[in-house]
Amino acid sequence: MSWFESFVLGLVQGLTEFLPISSSAHLRLTAAFAGWHDPGAAFTAITQIGTEAAVIIYFREDIGRIISMWARSLVNRELRHDHDAQMGWLVIVGSIPIGVLGITLKDAIEGPFRDLRLIATTLIVMGVVLGIADRLAARDETGGRHRAAKQRKTLTDLSVKDGLLYGVCQAMALVPGVSRSGATISGGLLMGYTRESAARYSFLLAIPAVLASGVFELKDAGEGHIAWGPTVFATLIAFVVGYAVIAWFMKFISQKSFMPFVIYRILLGIALFALVAAGTLSPHAGETAG
Repeated sequence: MSWFESFVLGLVQGLTEFLPISSSAHLRLTAAFAGWHDPGAAFTAITQIGTEAAVIIYFREDIGRIISMWARSLVNRELRHDHDAQMGWLVIVGSIPIGVLGITLKDAIEGPFRDLRLIATTLIVMGVVLGIADRLAARDETGGRHRAAKQRKTLTDLSVKDGLLYGVCQAMALVPGVSRSGATISGGLLMGYTRESAARYSFLLAIPAVLASGVFELKDAGEGHIAWGPTVFATLIAFVVGYAVIAWFMKFISQKSFMPFVIYRILLGIALFALVAAGTLSPHAGETAG
């Protein structure tokens, strides 16, 4: 991998990680369209450490409060009913599905799941799901001619059941094209949470899974399967760009709907199918490790 490739891929990672459009799909597609080798699941996992570092810094007050209260609740039973202490456990519980499936499906994630036809399918299907979830949320928030607006849930209403359902949604993002934020936010909206609450928990829930995945994949770099220099450079680029995207996205969702992302996903999926069907792009373009 060249330094230019690492710069572009780091930029793509930072731009797309927190938007509901799938960073893994865009990394895969960027390499395919540019005629580069597929950067692979290991590269994606390591560069995600950069974007998760951006999450940790952006939500540092929330994270610090949650970790502190959770740790104190281990020895003080009275604190176990505190919302922040419960959030600590809910993040742990919600991380279980992706941890189990990530290890079980590792070979598929690095192989068959990267087929461009599958990516096109997941882009479209999850785009439709996100669109439905977004419309339901908008209907509840505005009400209608014959009914009042419906009160949506916030993170104070989060239960173990909902935490696990969030976790299952997050695990779906192991398939490129699904999108970690897209799946978890869609799940949250369908469960009745506000846009902001769904996005905030999505970001917090991703931290353990992404950091664990990145550390696990570091062994490939140690074995020479990944170029250290370009990968670290891409990770730094992803961190800087990712922080800016988080700040923008959190403001965006408080005022706007997800429909622009829905339309983008569906159009990209259709275009990808058309390119593969026309023979312009191979469904396995760039899959050979480089």
